[in-house]
Amino acid sequence: MKIHEHQAKEILARYDLPIPKGKVAHTPEEARAIAEELGGQVVVKAQVHVGGRGKAGGVKLAQSPAEAEEVARQILGMEIKGIPVKKVLVTEAVEIAEEYYLGLTLDRDARMLVMMLSASGGVDIEEVARETPEKIAKVWIDPLEGLHPYQLRELIYTAPGVNQQKVGKIAEIASKLYQCYLDYDCNLVEINPLVVTGEGELVCVDAKIDFDDNGLFRHPELEEYREVGADLDEYEKYAHEQGVTYVHMPEKQRGRVGIIGNGAGLVMTTLDVVARAGEPPNNFLDVGGGSRADMIVKALDVVLRDPEVKAVFVNIFGGISRCDEVAKGLVEGVKSLRREVPIVVRMTGTNEELGRQILSEQGGDRFITASTMEEGARKVVEIVHQMEAESTA
Repeated sequence: MKIHEHQAKEILARYDLPIPKGKVAHTPEEARAIAEELGGQVVVKAQVHVGGRGKAGGVKLAQSPAEAEEVARQILGMEIKGIPVKKVLVTEAVEIAEEYYLGLTLDRDARMLVMMLSASGGVDIEEVARETPEKIAKVWIDPLEGLHPYQLRELIYTAPGVNQQKVGKIAEIASKLYQCYLDYDCNLVEINPLVVTGEGELVCVDAKIDFDDNGLFRHPELEEYREVGADLDEYEKYAHEQGVTYVHMPEKQRGRVGIIGNGAGLVMTTLDVVARAGEPPNNFLDVGGGSRADMIVKALDVVLRDPEVKAVFVNIFGGISRCDEVAKGLVEGVKSLRREVPIVVRMTGTNEELGRQILSEQGGDRFITASTMEEGARKVVEIVHQMEAESTA
């Protein structure tokens, strides 16, 4: 789950991190009132779940309340990477002497958290990593040992261009950032930029936090931050409401084969196999392990809401999931479908034979079975292409 900058700053403030004063405005008039309250220069910043706000014109400096109102009027309603801006953060302007990047995320290859520090702050860290990776210092944190003080010193002393006189302050901020990451089950916590002011103080001018959805059950207080926002299309919003893990492929890459599988890795592989068979997949849908019949019904409903889906490929590995339970869900699902489409099913594993028997005896001719993933992909693509040929004949 992603949250906005102002929400991330609210969380970081709980750890006594230095955050500029600011409030959220939904109208230009509110922006002016906040600027009057803060006094002096302010920065008006678009609040959207994408990066590149500055380059897109979504971050502007205002010298007065009247100017804050004017730039807020320019930013509110604009689109950044296709997402409309519905609110802005009006915050104190900070005198910038130096800009750093400080962040913490999971290195899946190393199976450890990695903390990064760079003197090239204020820009996309991905761009720095791609073009000048030597400018980023990193330390890896063993989950069994935690973060050691010597690692913080190593991080700061090996980061090219970082002011060594700020070791104590940077280490303190980095330590609190690490604690925040652990406390809230995060995927990412970053401060970009972490600013050194003209007076030598450190200020967290911008912040970003992404939470691990699998840990949200431990943090019900974060539910108020959740937004089913403009970055989701109507099908993804509906799937989210149903508790289904679903991603609609980008429009230019979207095909006519709906995909249902269990396990993210299996579903990703299924997308690739279907694409190699000759038809781009329409979606990613993971019903998860231990897939119950009611979840399969929901999955079919979600996939078939898109009228562009002409056939569905269901690819199930019966490990935790039982193939007979999946089969019951498929049979139940087709009874209530908004429209009939061919459904190719490949299932293997626990109660595989019983599952196929249920499909055969109770599903009639509604299901086309396949023994392997490759065979299923080939069959579903052939069906779609044949339907296309018949419609144009």
